[in-house]
Amino acid sequence: MGRSFENRKHSIAKTAAQKTKLYSKYGKMIYVAAKTGVPDPELNGSLKNMMEKAKREQVPAHVIEKAIEKAKGAGGEDYSESRYEGYGPGGCSVIVDCLTDNPNRTITDVRNCFTKTGSKLGTAGSVGHLFDHLAIFSFKGEGQDQILEAMLEADVNVEDVEEENGQLTVFAAASDYFKTKQALQETLPDVDFDIQEIAFVPQARTELSGDDVKMFDKFMDLLHDCEDVQNVYHNAQLPDQE
Repeated sequence: MGRSFENRKHSIAKTAAQKTKLYSKYGKMIYVAAKTGVPDPELNGSLKNMMEKAKREQVPAHVIEKAIEKAKGAGGEDYSESRYEGYGPGGCSVIVDCLTDNPNRTITDVRNCFTKTGSKLGTAGSVGHLFDHLAIFSFKGEGQDQILEAMLEADVNVEDVEEENGQLTVFAAASDYFKTKQALQETLPDVDFDIQEIAFVPQARTELSGDDVKMFDKFMDLLHDCEDVQNVYHNAQLPDQE
């Protein structure tokens, strides 16, 4: 299917460059995962997965431990998830996932990002149907057919398996995230995931050029500067992407 993951690298790089924001982001997500389940990664798959992702992003251990300890206490912040959809520069489709303890602040901040870049904030579901919500696992290796067969044997609702330049990427239903991960680890005991996450993958791309590219960069920067923004998904095709 040629589902390039390049469209996510832009936002990931922007976020990783801001360490304080990155630590805060994972601190919140780990806190929520621990608070809504149990504060033990061996008994809470979501928490374990979030901790693994944080470690790969080089989030310090004390940040992770502090979030878990905080979740063990009584009370604490009441975070809720919110999702905003709309159209960015050049008419590209955008989904913004947030985690907030102040919804009014969040919607104001996100709306300002759209307004300042000539973008349009839409209603819930306005662009979501243009993306597939998938579990994504990418790792070094070969044997596309072997992996596909293993997924089918494990009764994983697999969308696609891509092999390119010694890199395998598995796309499966978001609901099969943990089943997919377990099947891959059983098939390849030494597998080291470069990517393991649930994300919105665009079904088609919108090519940007000229001033739209600069405005898109500004749009992404503004969104990632927002305190409550956790992830941004889009279908923009930038000129330097294949």
